[in-house]
Amino acid sequence: MQDDRTERDFSVRSEEEQQAFLQETWCDHCQEANLGMKNPREYLYKGVVFIEGECKRCGNVVLTELTEDDF
Repeated sequence: MQDDRTERDFSVRSEEEQQAFLQETWCDHCQEANLGMKNPREYLYKGVVFIEGECKRCGNVVLTELTEDDF
């Protein structure tokens, strides 16, 4: 449901925060942590903030759901 997404600007996060989100990942396809992601997009969907990108190893979608602890 792309229409329900509200795009957010990932680049306004601090460099430290961006690097943490780009490196601390989980890829469902590779079944491995911290492979990294590229081409991040941040958006709000149904009140939840997500950062979505591509696994640096396999290229499949990597999705990070932010919790209140991440803010």
